[in-house]
Amino acid sequence: MSFAEKEGVIWFDGEMVPWREAKTHVLTHTLHYGMGVFEGVRAYNTPQGASIFRLRDHTDRLYRSAHILGMKIPFTPEQIFEAQRAVVHKNGLKEAYLRPMCFLGAEGLGIRADNLSVHCIVAAWEWPSYVSPEALEKGIKIRTSSYTRHHVNITMCKAKANGNYINSILALQEAVNSGCEEALLLDNEGYVAEGSGENIFIIKNDGVIYTPELTSCLEGITRDTIMRFARELGYEVREKRITRDEVYTAREAFFTGTAAEVLPICEHDGRQIGCGKRGPITEQLQNMYFNQVRGKRDFMPQWQTPVS
Repeated sequence: MSFAEKEGVIWFDGEMVPWREAKTHVLTHTLHYGMGVFEGVRAYNTPQGASIFRLRDHTDRLYRSAHILGMKIPFTPEQIFEAQRAVVHKNGLKEAYLRPMCFLGAEGLGIRADNLSVHCIVAAWEWPSYVSPEALEKGIKIRTSSYTRHHVNITMCKAKANGNYINSILALQEAVNSGCEEALLLDNEGYVAEGSGENIFIIKNDGVIYTPELTSCLEGITRDTIMRFARELGYEVREKRITRDEVYTAREAFFTGTAAEVLPICEHDGRQIGCGKRGPITEQLQNMYFNQVRGKRDFMPQWQTPVS
């Protein structure tokens, strides 16, 4: 079924609008130039009912992204926060993927982008898993992309901006066409940056967990969660520049992201990673993550926001 034909409601500029009526004009500025910001958020079924994971952090990042792009969101963070709870509740969802987005209106076109209104939507729908359930154990195959991750002075890499993802779409299409499930993008100096929509971690034979520095890659909320879990378990986590061949020779490797969650990597550029499936440290962190988001751990209870 097309997304345009789903049932339910979408929060649109402060009102709950029937899903099929949540429309905008074809000359909407963001549709033409990509100047908008968004978030990907998840709600999980917990013993207390549907609960949104790290909602405050996602909402804060949405506002940081808008500030970077010079967009003034016409709603308070608390209103966007509550709108996300409301759409999950109104659509009767026990688990959901949420998409808050802010975009520029149709008052005019052109690169000047002035005197434009800012509109906000929040949608929520069922999206059980980004990959097949088997991939959470067996892992996925990735390839190094021919597309370079944005340079920090070419686009604003700390903004989760709509237009930034053209690069990711091209990289992912290339990877899928080559028989892989995901892409790995390098930065402009040839160092590992991130996946098409995920942060990456590798584990070497020294047992240390490594992840790229936050230069050209997005400051992932799931990334931060996993780093905290790793340190809780006593592992050393280092942020550093990582070369492609370091991934080839890693004992374990995995992606993290709100959509991908914690996703093992079994092969990179035709080279088997470690044992060729999810490794023991990845499994530990993956289990902690799913227990956390489903309300089965007492760690950081403020990360859970009940829907009702």
